[in-house]
Amino acid sequence: TELAKTIATLKQENTTNVRLTVYELISFGRFPHSSGKLTKEDKEKIEEAIEYMNLNEFRDKYLDELSGGQRQRAYIAMTIAQNTKYILLDEPLNNLDMKSAVQMMKILRKLVRDLKKTIVIVMHDINFTSVYSDYILAMKNGKLKHMDKTKNIVIQDKLEKLYEMPIEVKEINNKNICIYF
Repeated sequence: TELAKTIATLKQENTTNVRLTVYELISFGRFPHSSGKLTKEDKEKIEEAIEYMNLNEFRDKYLDELSGGQRQRAYIAMTIAQNTKYILLDEPLNNLDMKSAVQMMKILRKLVRDLKKTIVIVMHDINFTSVYSDYILAMKNGKLKHMDKTKNIVIQDKLEKLYEMPIEVKEINNKNICIYF
């Protein structure tokens, strides 16, 4: 439980075997602090997470009644309620439509900025990575190939070697976007 007070993790696929409401799921984030009996502080952290992720209207709804994006926001809220310095996310944009994916990345950036969280994300979409990441750890075949600030990684020759395909990097709205189709 000490590690769970420092690092929150969220897997790529998140399912529960029991029917939970959004509030109940988010309350699980407080388990390392409360061992199951919610204190006043726990309830405050849960409320903050619900508010932060704009889940007030869904708090009493069951997870299976939500869209994929709403459900993903509930799981992220659980990690926020856990109140750790570090959050590890595996493919948090999985199964999200474009609008929900952009909203999710903006929320994650806001977490970094407002709550001073360090968020490590496993992600395969180079354009989301380029636009929203401060640093990139680029891996290939299970080996670390590059680790640097995003602007030093999202460069045509580096990406072409990494991905073994032609990639053009264009600046659009002050963001480096990779064109690889």
